[in-house]
Amino acid sequence: MRKTVIIILAAVFAASCSLDETPYGFYSGDNFYKTEEDAESGLMYAYNALNYLEYLRGIWYVGDIPTDDMYPKSDEPGDIHMLENWTVTSSTELTHYYFKYCYIGINRANAVIEKISSGRFSEAVRKRVVGEAHFLRAWNYFNLVRTFGICPISTKPIASLEQTTSPLASGLMEIYDLIISDCKTADSLLQVNKVFGRTDKVAAEALLSKVYLHLASSKHYGAPSYTDLDYNADDMYANAAIYARKVVQDYPSDYGFDSRLRHIYDVTAPDGPEHIFIMATDRSGTHEGMYTKIPLQFLPNNSSVPIYIKYPDGSLQKGNGNGWGVFLINDDFVEGAYLATDKRRTELLHHSIYDQNGVEITPSPVRGYFTSKYVDPDFIGERTSARPYLIRYSDIALVLAEAAGPAEGYPLVNTIRARAGISPLPSGLSLEDFRRAVINERKLELAFEGNRLFDLRRTASVTSTVQEAASLTEKEAAFYPIPQREVDLNPNVPSTQNN
Repeated sequence: MRKTVIIILAAVFAASCSLDETPYGFYSGDNFYKTEEDAESGLMYAYNALNYLEYLRGIWYVGDIPTDDMYPKSDEPGDIHMLENWTVTSSTELTHYYFKYCYIGINRANAVIEKISSGRFSEAVRKRVVGEAHFLRAWNYFNLVRTFGICPISTKPIASLEQTTSPLASGLMEIYDLIISDCKTADSLLQVNKVFGRTDKVAAEALLSKVYLHLASSKHYGAPSYTDLDYNADDMYANAAIYARKVVQDYPSDYGFDSRLRHIYDVTAPDGPEHIFIMATDRSGTHEGMYTKIPLQFLPNNSSVPIYIKYPDGSLQKGNGNGWGVFLINDDFVEGAYLATDKRRTELLHHSIYDQNGVEITPSPVRGYFTSKYVDPDFIGERTSARPYLIRYSDIALVLAEAAGPAEGYPLVNTIRARAGISPLPSGLSLEDFRRAVINERKLELAFEGNRLFDLRRTASVTSTVQEAASLTEKEAAFYPIPQREVDLNPNVPSTQNN
């Protein structure tokens, strides 16, 4: 990895995203990608873009903070409150960083795809490395198009200053066509290979199902900028169902429902049946990115004395006592969205902390609800193995339910509800009512995992759901503006980009 960093140089300049630093070197095919070890290092370099602090935390900054499920503590500094209050501008730092690191990941994936595809490597290595790189490029572009809409597009690695100003995509579908093509290429090249922190054939099919569902529902519900696109929503639902069905049905020995709700979030089980794509971090790492501080964002502070979370069965789970309590859960979300008996509430959402003897103690300062989805009882100081859940099986099961409708969807949704200890959905729902019920189930099942904003945007329901966005139109809430620094440095991006 160190060799890769030295040769490819720090951040390499994101394709289409002109970074702040003056470039002092570019990737060169003359001095790298000569051996299979080089190929593997280049791929890991592309994966590692996900671990950048601003990109990693962007999962919640972008996916949850602007929604009805989560909000930041009032004294948190920086631009996070612009996301909370729906006052994001082209100068907002947090969205700028998210944009920037998406393109860093894209550029690194582009380098791998170009050099390994034409290099002298074994067929097995070429397929695996290039397939995973296509997945990563699709992943980053999917994050971009859902967050910013029409944005610059590049499929070649940067080798000169002139290449840092990529052209703007002609429209949303040019980006989606690339994402779909990348996912299908990954699907064709990869095998089922469940390895913690890596992607495989199943991950490619899972991502493709999410892409098709986003297109289908955006058109169906009249999401701005999607209504005039030239495709049929029913066809996209059918495509989403095809690929989600593969994930849900074809690989039972590797992927499936985890019957133990809390086990899904056990940091010692990142290879559990639910985990299709989970970030490779571990507390043994030497710097943040190799390990994470995710629990500190969620857990309350106890003057650095470890806290304990008490579960309904009386068991205790140790957690960091030096939490920052940045990400807080809306009271109305907990008490209004979940049934009182829902285990996703009783086991994963908490308002109290305890000492090692199970005696309740008072955090300082007192905060609201927090989630125990991100807790590492074996933390080392601030270093933890808590990881984002990028794609999990239950997500794709709900994609299939929503796309396919009641006949196929009821058993999937009701399995998830049974695991949560609540009754099945009412029988006899119409297709429209059933899909609305599935979207609501996603809200409960995938809370605080970075999905909520995108579900609201694709159903054109941001302004009717999020109080802070009520004064906006759905068109205004559909995308964030492209960062001003990109507008200033890339002449191909107009200052008033309209998606």
